[in-house]
Amino acid sequence: MPEGDTVFQAAARLHRALAGKTLTHCDVRVPRFATSDLSGRTVDEVLARGKHLLIRVGEYTVHSHLKMEGRWDIYTKGAKWRRPAFKARIILEAGSVQAVGFELGTLEILRRADEDAAVGHLGPDLLGADWDADVAVANLSSNPARPIGLALLDQRMLAGIGNVFRCEMCFLRRTHPAVPVADAGDLREWVDLAKKVLEFNRNRTIRVTNVDRAGERTWVYGRAGRPCGRCGTTVRSVDLGGGSTDLERVIYWCPSCQPPP
Repeated sequence: MPEGDTVFQAAARLHRALAGKTLTHCDVRVPRFATSDLSGRTVDEVLARGKHLLIRVGEYTVHSHLKMEGRWDIYTKGAKWRRPAFKARIILEAGSVQAVGFELGTLEILRRADEDAAVGHLGPDLLGADWDADVAVANLSSNPARPIGLALLDQRMLAGIGNVFRCEMCFLRRTHPAVPVADAGDLREWVDLAKKVLEFNRNRTIRVTNVDRAGERTWVYGRAGRPCGRCGTTVRSVDLGGGSTDLERVIYWCPSCQPPP
């Protein structure tokens, strides 16, 4: 599942492959931007902003969001793609290098000056140069009655946490995701934990949040019906909605380690 660590890695790969190179071909397969052609322009940089990815090409930016299924692959031109061609949303070529965005949840071509329209609402980026723990704490504390599990997923609070990290952080903090922010304990400790788990995974090919049990990657995420690795109680799952499809996800928790409110 793409989260801040996944997008950070994708941006790093694309930057290594494209930065400083001139695009020789551009094929955008999204109707609104199908006539856009960035050929002849140089890729300045590729960077992640939370779970958003920005490819800056001259005065333009290719803005994408992976959502649930999206990914960027890099190929040598002419190599066989690992996904079907009909799932490609954009193809950028620079000589023999080919970058293909598949099943991107969001894809648009913006003027670089208008990037704020796409990502200006985001809170401090956990893996970005703009990271500010104090601002993240202030953002989380702005709505003390909100469930901590919903606040963590809200990218306006701090950018980069997805459902895996949300569920795992709540377990590590021994807090049920439905507990209000006001009752969730020291918010600075939550913010510091978020920074720690994302930085630990930003260069890992396999995401790991459980470093205490060999052979296990997570404590509770995806483990419904299996015993908790800490106490043995059966892990449960349920939907935790927030009135927004962006925040509605299945939560996983241990009833003993994380008693519900």
